[in-house]
Amino acid sequence: MTQARIAFLFPGQASQYVGMGRDLHDRYPQVRSLYQQAREITGADIAGVSFDGPAETLKQTNYTQLAILVHSVAVASMLKAHGIEPDFVAGHSLGEYSALVAAGALDFEESLRLVRLRSALMHEAGQRRRGTMAAVIGLSPREIDEVCRAACADDEPVQPANYNAPVQTVIAGAVPAVERAMDGARSAGAKRVVPLKVSGAFHSELMEYARHGLSEAIEKTPFSRLETPVVANVNARAVTEPDEIRRLLIEQLTHPVRWAESMQTLADQEVDTVVEAGPGNVLTGLMKRMHRGIAVLNADKLADVTAVAESIGRPVAETHGRLVADRLESR
Repeated sequence: MTQARIAFLFPGQASQYVGMGRDLHDRYPQVRSLYQQAREITGADIAGVSFDGPAETLKQTNYTQLAILVHSVAVASMLKAHGIEPDFVAGHSLGEYSALVAAGALDFEESLRLVRLRSALMHEAGQRRRGTMAAVIGLSPREIDEVCRAACADDEPVQPANYNAPVQTVIAGAVPAVERAMDGARSAGAKRVVPLKVSGAFHSELMEYARHGLSEAIEKTPFSRLETPVVANVNARAVTEPDEIRRLLIEQLTHPVRWAESMQTLADQEVDTVVEAGPGNVLTGLMKRMHRGIAVLNADKLADVTAVAESIGRPVAETHGRLVADRLESR
């Protein structure tokens, strides 16, 4: 039987929910260690907010990004403990940091420091230059580009921020420009235009303040050559070199996420199974609609990890024995 060619996908902001990660934390000491490291590095009670909320606190960018990062890395680590190694990884926006940890390019503690800074800078950028975002469904990327160009004005930019699927794009920019673009999209025949509740115009030029602040930290952060290629948001290409990863991470804040192209890259690389590692199922939902021939699996809760292991990993009983042995050896 031909071995599956696997990619791990890592979700971004807005996939969070109260209670995420609790069952993995309670079951595995390795996962508890990740949450403990997060508290030591960031000073924030990521476990408490993730497990017990309240939801309004979890929605705050400084908690959201760290909570999703820790949960996603925890899921990926347990999948690997079950013998499931990806051939490629990709992460949507924030998820690119989780992907880099899973790929062996970025140390988990360093990812915590970068994401903590990233969330703070994005929030500050949103305060300095007020912006918003909107989802547009039913127009092609070319049509979206034209709508955005027509809606721009002096010091009021709007641009595509997430090319999520062939006819699903998120736009971002100054509030008046986004409103004009929403009207323009409706006039151009969009099926739906949905304003998003966000604190800034992410992945647009309004994030220049955040890009500038994060670039110095990224340049100083040690990156290793990737053990597993990551398909980058900015150019939808599989990359492995540390210098290229640094450049693309910096550019990511002010450039669109080319997710549909990234999924095509995985298809071109003959990936036949994708596992969404982390909260929610947004990314596997997009993949189902774009590439029906690729099997999709979700790994969010403990039961999901077990099910994925039974499907494409080592037998659960064998893996559980190894995890227990690892725990005993570490004492």
